[in-house]
Amino acid sequence: MKRTNDGGARRIVVISTGGTIASRWQGTGYAADASGDDVLATAPLPEGVTVEVVDLFNVNSSRMTSAHQLALLRTVHETFADPGVDGIVVTHGTDTLEETAFLLDLHHTDARPVVLTGAQRPFGTGDGDGPGNLYDALQVAASVRDLGVLVVFDGRVHAARGTVKSQTLAADAFSDPSAERLGRVGFSRVDIERQPERPAALPLPAAARTAAPGATGPDATPLPRVDIVTHHSDGDPFLLNAAVAAGARGIVLVATGAGNATPEIADAVADAVAQGVLVAVTTRVPAGPLAEIYTGGGAVDLVAAGALLTGTLRAGQARIALLSTLLAEGAAGAGDPARGTALLRRLLEGPVRDEPALATGHSRSASAVAARV
Repeated sequence: MKRTNDGGARRIVVISTGGTIASRWQGTGYAADASGDDVLATAPLPEGVTVEVVDLFNVNSSRMTSAHQLALLRTVHETFADPGVDGIVVTHGTDTLEETAFLLDLHHTDARPVVLTGAQRPFGTGDGDGPGNLYDALQVAASVRDLGVLVVFDGRVHAARGTVKSQTLAADAFSDPSAERLGRVGFSRVDIERQPERPAALPLPAAARTAAPGATGPDATPLPRVDIVTHHSDGDPFLLNAAVAAGARGIVLVATGAGNATPEIADAVADAVAQGVLVAVTTRVPAGPLAEIYTGGGAVDLVAAGALLTGTLRAGQARIALLSTLLAEGAAGAGDPARGTALLRRLLEGPVRDEPALATGHSRSASAVAARV
């Protein structure tokens, strides 16, 4: 379907992938089944916008797979092959939106925006937030440039990197616990308050060219296994070792505090690294960076064992960084280990974040940003 609100419109493509914004009652609960056209029909269009819909797949985002995400990545790149497209909006479930947004951002080389949005309340409900979020996302996609991949939700604009789902049910579902929002949208105005800092983008991985959404079995594109293991009181190396035994080529260790575990887990990390497994250490604490402070199984020992600290990235996005590294080095993770480690370090650390002063009152309106479009 194509909808037009103005003859001189900005051309935005909406890629529909399911989620709560497309979920209807199934008798026992909600599940994604509304088409992209159905979802778009619920939202008014911003002035001066033309919209085209691509129904890519329709799943609850808790069922999202790397194959789904890579198919979306390919579709974004194919869509931007058309110079007449001004921006893309992806409607997506909130459960794994942060992972998909970060994957797209790591491989996003275009000045035109990709904006992800969704809903906390299902399709067609009287108090649904989907139509408003979609309207805002379209407005942002038609207004900004050179900001990478964005998340627009509840009137707020977030950079993909560092943004996580921070509320299970509330409308203000997303935030970066370690940084300020990127901007805000409302009353026909988009205000961008700071420029996101992003590492140099990766090229489209070969696996994305053949990935099929939800494919399983012998015809599925072989992808490297990347697991997440969480440390806790009484935690031992059993699950980390089990991940290695299962063929994991990358492991995210969710540590305590600023990146701490036990001597036994540090030894298991060293063994995994010796077998060519990439290990990244994040924390279960919501905000703040990791730091080499403690020994006795702390971050000092984990880094000495060959693990890399993730800065302010949390588990889901750290896993995506590992996946992208392994895809860049080959699906089997059999590239040059030093090169893979260097690439992972760059993706995890990213550029230095802006100082907080950048978000204290100074803002650039959409008109100023759009002047460069």
